Amino acid sequence: MTTLNTVDTSYTAEGDDKWTAKHTQNISQAFLDDLKDVRNASTSKREGEFMRVASIPVSVVEQWKREGFCIHEHTGAEIVQRMHNQDLTAFLATDKRV
Repeated sequence: MTTLNTVDTSYTAEGDDKWTAKHTQNISQAFLDDLKDVRNASTSKREGEFMRVASIPVSVVEQWKREGFCIHEHTGAEIVQRMHNQDLTAFLATDKRV
């Protein structure tokens, strides 16, 4: 499975005392295809004690944190709802209800 753990940050000067930071992360098609396969297979298997719900890229988690949404302070259902609201369902690893 492909892992996502590198976020690149570049800075651009906008005047004498203002800088803009741009955060990017390469998300390969192979990663998205793997998640899709896991998501499709999730409906036909019984879950144990733990269930993989999503694989959220670091760049998304960091963006949410800048927006005041810390994933460590919210339930799985709240995180999944936010993913649906922001059209990030490609990062879900299950079609089951959380």
